[in-house]
Amino acid sequence: DQIIDLQLAKEHGLSEEEFSKILEILGREPNYVELGIFSVMWSEHCSYKSSIKMLKTLPRDGGCLLVGAGEENAGLVDLGDGLAMAFKIESHNHPSAVEPYEGAATGVGGIMRDVFTMGARPIASMNSLRFGSLGRARNRFLLDHVVAGIADYGNCLGIPTIGGEVVIEDSYSGNCLVNAMSLGIVDTNHVASAIAKGVGNPVFIVGSTTGRDGIHGATFASVELTKETESKRSNVQVGDPFTEKLLMEASLELTKKSWLVGMQDMGAAGITCSCSEMSAKGKSGIKIDLDKVPLREQSMSAYEIMLSESQERMLVVIETGFDEELNDIFKKWELDCTRVGEVTDSGMLEVYHLGGKVVEIPSEALVLGGGAPQYDMPVREPDYFSEINNFTIQSIPKEKDYNKTLLTLLSAPNITSKQFVYRQYDSTVRSNTVQGPSGDAAIIRLKGTQKGLAISTDCNGRYVYLNPRIGSQIAVAESARNVVCSGGEPLAITNCLNFGNPQDPEIYWQFKEAVTGIGEACRVLNTPVTGGNVSFYNETGDTAVYPT
Repeated sequence: DQIIDLQLAKEHGLSEEEFSKILEILGREPNYVELGIFSVMWSEHCSYKSSIKMLKTLPRDGGCLLVGAGEENAGLVDLGDGLAMAFKIESHNHPSAVEPYEGAATGVGGIMRDVFTMGARPIASMNSLRFGSLGRARNRFLLDHVVAGIADYGNCLGIPTIGGEVVIEDSYSGNCLVNAMSLGIVDTNHVASAIAKGVGNPVFIVGSTTGRDGIHGATFASVELTKETESKRSNVQVGDPFTEKLLMEASLELTKKSWLVGMQDMGAAGITCSCSEMSAKGKSGIKIDLDKVPLREQSMSAYEIMLSESQERMLVVIETGFDEELNDIFKKWELDCTRVGEVTDSGMLEVYHLGGKVVEIPSEALVLGGGAPQYDMPVREPDYFSEINNFTIQSIPKEKDYNKTLLTLLSAPNITSKQFVYRQYDSTVRSNTVQGPSGDAAIIRLKGTQKGLAISTDCNGRYVYLNPRIGSQIAVAESARNVVCSGGEPLAITNCLNFGNPQDPEIYWQFKEAVTGIGEACRVLNTPVTGGNVSFYNETGDTAVYPT
């Protein structure tokens, strides 16, 4: 037993106000496992508590969207003829700064699972990467190992990496940005939902076993990087692309079954997140027995099992009476499939361990859009904004040797060829790539149809730093122009927003202005936002990354 007090809550990243709210919700003090659950579910990474109010100002439905932003694991866009496109982009910045190979690899794996849990087969991936000056050995190390992690995971999975961007700027030293995107195609008759409903319906964990890797990964992603946090390599997940390939095939087979109720990836916060979010969405409760969870390590506590972010795992809910059929699918693909609980009508997340109940929390109280906190953050226009925008072109001395200038430009890391990066990616596997890396937008055909898709990821962090609203409009417009220049019509966007500490009023001003700019551009172009990702606390010491 451990004494639960405010100090322990603060060590878990919770504020005094949040701890008081937990006491109010439960009507009692939480135990240690419950405190851990609140800490991950109410972390910035899972709850979006500092950003959700601004994100709601974006155009989040209409056009060709089949589900509104945030309703499912990924956005869903109607392509006609019974086909839809699921796509999403997410950050894995903090894990990649600490353990670049596994951090980047599991970023790719996680975003793939968000797509195929919806019943969509991933057909392409992209990425957007930022590193500090390559004059520093640490930054070169990060770049080399991030690219290797992305390449190895995607290549082993057999999904082409067809484009992206790599930017080198001093502001990303110590806090690289690793944003991974995945896109898949689904038959609209077989779209799966991340929901748990139907009293008595069984709940299964499928895929890999549960270990101690990634514990508190969501909390780790919700603080600034320091020497102390950089030592927490145990917060970083470890990926296995070969298991993911089997899990993808098994999941896609499962989504075609009429008795599937719901399925969700165990990403950030693992079992905790999938159980609470799926039951809250179904306005139901969920009861699980941790003694039945397949473990890869001995003597794991309830706290560790609930917060583990071991990769390649799903939570699956099916109708009663189809256990054998579900087991047959996962046995065929040589994956674990274990019944661990059932859906209830209590509205509670109930967890049992070693024969006793260790958790009883209202599911709705844990989730984004439910009881999780939502904050209006203080905003202040930074001094640099007016100072830096006093610049005039006349202040630059005229160059005397244009030949030398040309060679300097061509050798600059942001202008020179990126072949050393994208040649490590298999961009043509599955034989659908029409235009791979180095074009305006990547183009991929939909085999067996007359359709093709043009995809682009873009941002200029310097522009957003100089003027967050206009810089963000430029990012949206540049992506749209790349799609248009490749012959496509822009349909929808997703975003990955990377900023510093949201509790700094000047940083939050950047964020607020940037989101406003994205919304304005999307309304003009009629490209609704399918969803996305916000990554805060991207700073080391006193230096935040450019808003990207």
